[in-house]
Amino acid sequence: MTSDTSIELRSASASFTMRAVRWLMSKRKSVFPTDPSQVAAFLDGRNIPPDAPMPAKFEQKYRVERWEAAGQQVVTLHPKAGPGEWHMIYFHGGGFVLPMFDVHWPLAGAMVDKCGVSITLPLYDVAPEASYKMQDDLADAVFAKVAADHDPAKIILNGDSAGGHMALALALRLAKAGGPQPGKLALFAPWLDVTMKDEAMRAVEPHDFMLKIGALRALGEIWSGDRDAGGPECSPLYAAQEELSALPPTRIWTGRHDLFIVDSRSFTGRLREASVDAKLYEYEAAPHVFMAVLPTRESKDTLALLADFLAE
Repeated sequence: MTSDTSIELRSASASFTMRAVRWLMSKRKSVFPTDPSQVAAFLDGRNIPPDAPMPAKFEQKYRVERWEAAGQQVVTLHPKAGPGEWHMIYFHGGGFVLPMFDVHWPLAGAMVDKCGVSITLPLYDVAPEASYKMQDDLADAVFAKVAADHDPAKIILNGDSAGGHMALALALRLAKAGGPQPGKLALFAPWLDVTMKDEAMRAVEPHDFMLKIGALRALGEIWSGDRDAGGPECSPLYAAQEELSALPPTRIWTGRHDLFIVDSRSFTGRLREASVDAKLYEYEAAPHVFMAVLPTRESKDTLALLADFLAE
């Protein structure tokens, strides 16, 4: 059964803390190129940045497992009391080209604390030094390992930005292949069309200090490699309705000052048309991946809704 309302505005105005954080973030240099002409210099001949280290306190706060899949590193955090009823596989964002940010670790910890889940974090090798195939191989291997040890119906796939894309792409591959399927899908500000085709994004772009259309198109083209960047394999916004209909219950969270809000709305509509239990939560004036700013009212609301989703 689908939800009664597919899109819900959860916050009609930015909280004071969110406004302060937005101001501070807007004064910093973006972690991504802001113009397509900058992309080559950003990537060519670089020293691949390392993943942000896990905070030392996590060793005492959680049960930590370090393992390897498809030749790449993986970390699992369990509540101190033992594995959670739900096991989340979480793919971090970074445009496919940047590793785990320092803000991802506290977000992961907060989801363990607030939702009682175990959470597995694939530290995937980034493009262009690693291919999309290496990233997909890791995602597939991680799901297979977790599903072998945990009821697949109690696995939730999640991720932010490019990581949201990876979570969705994995869900679509699993649905197409048959076999064990995840029980739920959660997406934080997912990158759904790497070609950034919808011109409605132009109206949002002046408000998004992190993401710019032209630079993202260039990054998406590089990551896509030998595939059609506008095809459903690279841009799951355009997956066939038959494939979408096989997806599990899905929740999406996106800020209204995030370029990806446009495609999040379109995708929610497509999911509903495919009879998927889908809902989009929107937050006025919230920036890209706002839920990682844990002290804000908006982030706390996101985690509360995620916990409710798991309890349904």
